[in-house]
Amino acid sequence: MVEEMIRVRWHGHSCFEISNGRVIVLDPHDGTSIGIPPPKVRADIIVISHDHFDHNQARVVEKESSVKVRESKEVEGVKIEGIRAYHDKEKGSKRGEITIFKIEFEGMKFCHMGDIGHVPDDETIKKIGKVDMIFIPVGGVFTVDAREAMEIAKKVDARIIVPMHYKIEGLSLPINPLEPFLDLADFDIRYVANEIEMERDDIPEGKEIWVFSL
Repeated sequence: MVEEMIRVRWHGHSCFEISNGRVIVLDPHDGTSIGIPPPKVRADIIVISHDHFDHNQARVVEKESSVKVRESKEVEGVKIEGIRAYHDKEKGSKRGEITIFKIEFEGMKFCHMGDIGHVPDDETIKKIGKVDMIFIPVGGVFTVDAREAMEIAKKVDARIIVPMHYKIEGLSLPINPLEPFLDLADFDIRYVANEIEMERDDIPEGKEIWVFSL
């Protein structure tokens, strides 16, 4: 049996594309509103963690047949599980709720933490379970900060930790850069390109941080 290759591509901020024939786009932004290039892709499935302008711009990546997902749903064999969480430490009273999404696609498991603003409790960590790749915001201000993000990275059973939602060149949002998160790491850091093709054999034995470039 030939293993399927999956492409993972970063479109800046919290927007990632996972594809293999079918294209899944997570938390699309429009680029212009936040000072970086817009995602240039057309999605079969658009997953939106919450309705803030830098995460819910489905129109930028949608086509006539696109399916928008905001809660648990199975779309043509792609299993998508939504797990409720909060955008702040006050159970949503400041910035509302978000949805953590766990996605099973072509035999691999991905988890996108959205704009999580707190360290998840043990019950939520258990719901996330074992995943191959997890996307965690690290820039603070509107989400968990570097230290809290690293706490999440250590608590979850994930082999590949991908930081997102941090200050990059051009980004107009007042959030922190990536370096404070990386400074806390006690496992390997791997710098990858804007996109990477991978299969199960590429998943490391232990935890690694994979840093994508835009």
